[in-house]
Amino acid sequence: MGKKSKKSAGTKDKVKGKDKSRDKAKKASPETSASSWTEALRAKDGFVLADLDPRATPHFGGDKQEGKDALAAADEELDTLQEQLYAESKAGGRKRVLLVVQGMDTSGKGGIMRHVVGAVDPQGVELTAFKAPTAEEKKHPFLWRIRKALPGPGMIGVFDRSHYEDVLIVRVHDLVPPGQWKRRYATINAFEEKLAADDVTVIKVMLHISAEEQKERLAERLERPDKHWKFNPGDLDERAYWDDYQEAYQALLERCSTEHAPWFVVPADRKWYARLAVQQLLLEHLRGLDLAWPEADFDVAEQQERLADL
Repeated sequence: MGKKSKKSAGTKDKVKGKDKSRDKAKKASPETSASSWTEALRAKDGFVLADLDPRATPHFGGDKQEGKDALAAADEELDTLQEQLYAESKAGGRKRVLLVVQGMDTSGKGGIMRHVVGAVDPQGVELTAFKAPTAEEKKHPFLWRIRKALPGPGMIGVFDRSHYEDVLIVRVHDLVPPGQWKRRYATINAFEEKLAADDVTVIKVMLHISAEEQKERLAERLERPDKHWKFNPGDLDERAYWDDYQEAYQALLERCSTEHAPWFVVPADRKWYARLAVQQLLLEHLRGLDLAWPEADFDVAEQQERLADL
């Protein structure tokens, strides 16, 4: 996989660089009491969405500038880990990552794609933005289109919205009978358990925005001509169902935050914090994969001698 020209250092420099960038990121990231971002943001038993302040900054005690500095400081390590993930697959490895990003309109999904996912080599990412199902997709079970979009070995798959729309929008708008969408929670859990067994690390993130912040962001889109393209009148229609969506999100957090595929709830009123939090969640999960550069399947010294003679 080709790398960006600005990151063309040799393997030794990459290994050293990962350690240095991790130290730099730690220095730029004032931490709170939780031992990790994963622990701080996980939706554990008894989690109540309404109790989480959308402007909070769990596991980070710094200000906006420090948050931006921490985001930039971690880019190099994230890039290296993503390349190691890809390299392992070329040696037969099966590990892959699936980052699922859900949230209300204007919650910042696009910013996550640009500032977090955009920091790694695009050749190692498979991004799918799920819209309303097509006529063809409606002919199949709801997970059909999801299975088709799963990342291959060595890849980071990113879902902008996901199979969870089938227990969110369909529930809020009564698009299918209640008995049908209620069965989907168990179907989703079984599906994600199989993914985990197949070396897929699933990271599910809900961007938690307040109704007040959403209103401000929608107003900005209407006020600024350069943001008109982002505005969809349908967003106002959906906003009228705010409480119903919060109830639907609470239900999926309770029923589908499992040991093999937990949910992480990220306060999203502060865009800079949400981006940092998702980046750090991705980093911690990649670190947990214990990635390494695959050993050469040829005699390195012999090939060096051959090269020297050419």
